Amino acid sequence: MRVEQSSVQIHPQAVVDSRAELASGVVIGPGAVVGPEVVIGENTWIGPNAVLDGRLTIGRDNKIFPGACLGQEPQDLKYRGAPTEVVIGDGNTIRECVTINRATDDGERTRIGDRNLLMAYCHLGHNCELGNGIVMSNSIQVAGHVVIEDRAVIGGCLGVHQFVHIGGMAMVGGMTRVDRDVPPYCLVEGHPGRVRGLNRVGLRRSGLGDKHDGRELKQLQEVWTLLYRSDLVIAEGLKQAQALDLLPAADHLCRFLAESIADGRRGPMPALSSR
Repeated sequence: MRVEQSSVQIHPQAVVDSRAELASGVVIGPGAVVGPEVVIGENTWIGPNAVLDGRLTIGRDNKIFPGACLGQEPQDLKYRGAPTEVVIGDGNTIRECVTINRATDDGERTRIGDRNLLMAYCHLGHNCELGNGIVMSNSIQVAGHVVIEDRAVIGGCLGVHQFVHIGGMAMVGGMTRVDRDVPPYCLVEGHPGRVRGLNRVGLRRSGLGDKHDGRELKQLQEVWTLLYRSDLVIAEGLKQAQALDLLPAADHLCRFLAESIADGRRGPMPALSSR
């Protein structure tokens, strides 16, 4: 076992492979299992009976609660034993019984960014990519190849279809059936999910209304209305919107939608940097 400093605390009832790499300040609780290819960053706490296995890298200052299973093989019939991996950033809270699976094919990874909250019983399938500051409520089941951008908020007890892309600062209502892309800054709910409006509460809390003397939020609302409340189909609305001098939020929304409706789109959308 590679241990950087003696400040690492391993409970006598934990099972930690001698080849695992543990940084200073790591705490591993009773009954936890840590496999040989696991790397754990500074001051990360691993709760009782958590299972960390496979090629798994966890950053610093994370909290992994009891019963979480991270880094195990993907639930994908195409998996043939490739040495894929899970990479988790810093400052995440991963609650009880969360499962995060490795990617499917050689050279691929499942990636989680920083400062995310995954509440109890969430599942992230193979090849998912999460940004930063995301909140996922209890019992969210995320299929493979899903992309979730920064600061999205997802309500509990729902499923997200494979290859779906959820935009930054979007909000998805609880028990929504998420079978298509969720545009950034939007509020989506229903069965199946439909765009109901802008996530105005989240946008105000983000400070977007203070940018460019309030013009950015106003323009975002105007573009959203053009796209979703006019007589134009989305493609026609996008042409009109993209002819404007767009500020960053409206530009992000338009680029996201253009990728989402692109002809021949198969598989995940390219990641868009969210605000």
